Amino acid sequence: MIFLRILRTILRRGSLAVIDRGGRRHLLGDGSEPVATLRLSPQASDWHLIRNPMLGIGEAYMDGSLSVDDGRLYEVLDLLARNYGTEAGHPWMSLLERVTARLKQSNPMGRARSNVAHHYDLSPALYDLFLDSDRQYSCAYFRSPKDTLEEAQLNKKRHIAAKLMLDRPGLKVLDIGSGWGGLALYLAEEHGAEVTGVTLSEEQYAHARERAARSPAGERVSFHLKDYREQQGPFDRIVSVGMFEHVGKRHYLEYFAKLRELLAEDGVALIHAIGYSDMPAPINPFIRKYIFPGADLPAMSEVFTEVEKTGLYATDLELLRLHYAETLRHWRERFLARSEEVLRIYDARFLRMWEFYLALCEVGFRRRTNIVFQLQLAKRIDTVPITRDYMFEAERAAEARETKP
Repeated sequence: MIFLRILRTILRRGSLAVIDRGGRRHLLGDGSEPVATLRLSPQASDWHLIRNPMLGIGEAYMDGSLSVDDGRLYEVLDLLARNYGTEAGHPWMSLLERVTARLKQSNPMGRARSNVAHHYDLSPALYDLFLDSDRQYSCAYFRSPKDTLEEAQLNKKRHIAAKLMLDRPGLKVLDIGSGWGGLALYLAEEHGAEVTGVTLSEEQYAHARERAARSPAGERVSFHLKDYREQQGPFDRIVSVGMFEHVGKRHYLEYFAKLRELLAEDGVALIHAIGYSDMPAPINPFIRKYIFPGADLPAMSEVFTEVEKTGLYATDLELLRLHYAETLRHWRERFLARSEEVLRIYDARFLRMWEFYLALCEVGFRRRTNIVFQLQLAKRIDTVPITRDYMFEAERAAEARETKP
């Protein structure tokens, strides 16, 4: 099989056992103890696996023609990621990268809504199986390796609130891509902000509205089913968490121009998103096709190229690096621990698809160039203090206030 020859070329560090379609066992790598055993069924298609391995391997696992005998899918993907992109690269993989390198996603309003529905309008019961109780579906902030997922997600909300400089009650805040409402409710309830959340997901909108109806913040928090491009301002603060990935590279300038339009003259915006730490590239094809259609991840150079055209000032930038790897580890372990419940909601193909998605993304943050960035923006250069002391002081004050007996 050509697929085996490509794997043999790539694997130089560590070992992987592969059972081919005829039942023959091959040891690939440096001869050390294999991390796992990959098995190809007689139905496995060599051409399907090699024409675009980054897509084909995921599809084969999802459909059951490729399996991992000892259930260690993460270890297989981790091994491949540790070897991929080194001097052991294969010419076919290099050609595929060059062909796809300039792909740019376009997400006009109608397509953006359908893309969001594909993922975020799945059964709410699914997300309850692996997310924290607040349904925070973005990178958590682990101040300590001992933090639970719930603690790390609360840390994230405090961290973002501190960067928004919520120094007085009644500030008008826009939450673009407000999800199930957790962040907006936190900003309203704990910081006295007047928060407007916008989302394109009907399921998330309904859930957030139910939570808002029970919130002690009352009318200070509201949610709307609309595209951010339809929103009118101005707002004192704008926050967007996990939404920029769905904008599409062709719309980056439109996005930042809209932020500038919506932002008050002394306003502050905070964008929390996934990106690449190296050169611009398209998102993984498996993720785009099956998990997040329309998604695209920016290199930092692509972000700043568009920001500078709008006249906005970049007033702070933080790269969170391994925080999302740890978040995904928690999600993956929770998801697999409740796989029987997943099968009551969806079928085995869905279960394997999502296992592959969660493992692949974790590997991307732990071994490849995926990062999370938090970019603070303002219209004026003097809007925020010139040191970060105000962030740390606000974050610690919020923690003390919220944990007070």
